[in-house]
Amino acid sequence: MSLTVHVFLVDAGGETRVQDTPEASADLAGFEDWRTRVWGSEAVRSLGAGFFPVLAETDLHVQPEEVPAFLRECRLLRENLGRIVAETQPVRTVEEHGEAISARLAIIEDTAGRALTLGGGVLIW
Repeated sequence: MSLTVHVFLVDAGGETRVQDTPEASADLAGFEDWRTRVWGSEAVRSLGAGFFPVLAETDLHVQPEEVPAFLRECRLLRENLGRIVAETQPVRTVEEHGEAISARLAIIEDTAGRALTLGGGVLIW
């Protein structure tokens, strides 16, 4: 299985509505084992990340008002990508591992940017 990332909106009645991923976008946020191996790893935790490590225990629901802070955490991970790659175990080569994390992080960043524009939240599950 794979983790996916989506924008959600909360309607006037308080119902959460997961939005379809636009055709030109992707929704892959990593492999299921990345919950602990990457996003919830000690390498990510040691950076002071608070959102991504939640994935080690459960799905991540970033509320609309939290999206700017979530985007800052995405930038933190991007700025420390080399350290995250070095301190997490690759399935293939270290180079491929880094490319995979970078690509999945870019998808998450893109989704969070759409959420910010729409006034929605981010769901990684």
